[in-house]
Amino acid sequence: MTTYPDLRLFIGGEWRTSADTLPVVNPSTEETIGRLPVASTTDLDDALRAAERGFEVWRATAPRDRADLIREAARLLRARQDEIAHSITLEHGKPFHQARLEVIRGAEFFEWDAGEAVRTYGRVIPSAPGVRYIVHHQPIGPVAAFSPWNFPMSQPARKVAGALASGCSIILKAAEETPAGAMHIAQAFEDAGLPDGVLNLVFGVPADISHHLIPSPITKLVAFTGSTAVGRHLTGIASDHMTPVLMELGGHAPVIVCEDTDVDEAAVTSAIRKMRNAGQVCTSPTRFFVHETIYDRFLDRFAERCAATVVGDGFTESVEMGPLANGRRITALTDFVADAVDTGATLVTGGNRIDRRGYFFEPTVLAGVPDHARVMQEEPFGPLAIVNPVTSLDEAIEQANSVPYGLAAYGFTNRADYADRMVDHVETGNLSINTLEASLPETPFGGVKSSGYGREGGTEGLYHYTVVKNVSHSMTIV
Repeated sequence: MTTYPDLRLFIGGEWRTSADTLPVVNPSTEETIGRLPVASTTDLDDALRAAERGFEVWRATAPRDRADLIREAARLLRARQDEIAHSITLEHGKPFHQARLEVIRGAEFFEWDAGEAVRTYGRVIPSAPGVRYIVHHQPIGPVAAFSPWNFPMSQPARKVAGALASGCSIILKAAEETPAGAMHIAQAFEDAGLPDGVLNLVFGVPADISHHLIPSPITKLVAFTGSTAVGRHLTGIASDHMTPVLMELGGHAPVIVCEDTDVDEAAVTSAIRKMRNAGQVCTSPTRFFVHETIYDRFLDRFAERCAATVVGDGFTESVEMGPLANGRRITALTDFVADAVDTGATLVTGGNRIDRRGYFFEPTVLAGVPDHARVMQEEPFGPLAIVNPVTSLDEAIEQANSVPYGLAAYGFTNRADYADRMVDHVETGNLSINTLEASLPETPFGGVKSSGYGREGGTEGLYHYTVVKNVSHSMTIV
């Protein structure tokens, strides 16, 4: 069986260690499986200088050559998918087959953005004789990127893919809890022949790294995925230096279930997706607003399927849901459940930590949750769902829009007029109807309101990694 990798920093094309380390814990066993090097101030300064040098080399590399190299790294990731997935299951706990699919998804991000690398088109604007107005899209420069722990491979891949396809260099600060996915990405690009300094990987105390990288004049863009609170903080630091940001922040996704839909199918599909990644997904379907005429049937089928979820160690073949990331998530979910019940909600199933080693929590369904319960306004980020009745589509949309988040939203209906009303009135960056797939490499992904700014993926995914330069060229001096 593949062992957990020997963790390293990657700076200027070199792998580094550090005397200062942090433990990496397997959440299924609560055992330490590795020691993570913490980047020093010297390491961070070296990474900034390396990214500055790497940018000059990479921006001068032909887009087609950039694309070929990115595709080669993606090919290596696909070839190593079992090894990478094993590392992810050890550090994150998610079922092995889900970890393998995540590796494939990460490779798909690279493959899509490699194609976009040769399509960052400019344009010529009609002008008077003897004058040309030409619009160029040029790489913005070195990027400081921060990725979260819930998807150790695909989240770093998104940011590295966008930066490199655009011609930027990048310093990636990956999650300390789940560092192996990012390390495998760096290894694949080193093996593919990426010039030194174009991709740098650091770990450490998040606040120390962000306060060092973001104010640097070398950093030209900050790209972050994580909580809204941290995103606001990093945006504030960046704004002090007029540095642009790309923010993919928290969500609290509503699901509108209309009376005309296939109730059983919607309930079972929703329950399976809700428990994916133990609900630790920013787009996880969480607040279900179900028409009162089908409410009881939906709730019964949904809760039944949630309760039947097979929870356990990710290396067990039949397991559908692994542990939470850490003990803090156990405490948070326990508090959410207690507060909801105290305010009048009904606990339909779950609600407790599972009595075994590891950070396992029961799939949990709350019904009839009042608007003033904390979980109605705060993202639970775990295997917890809310199912409330509504009397109409208008009420469902009002409830869906009642939180400050707008990252993903879902609807189940077979009526075209209902679908159109959701499209027009649900406040979200990503709306999925009769499907719970919110994000693909070829589609733009990002939020509105407090869920962020900018888009990753799709044709729009490279916009924030480039600057628009307009050139006015007169054939004679005027």
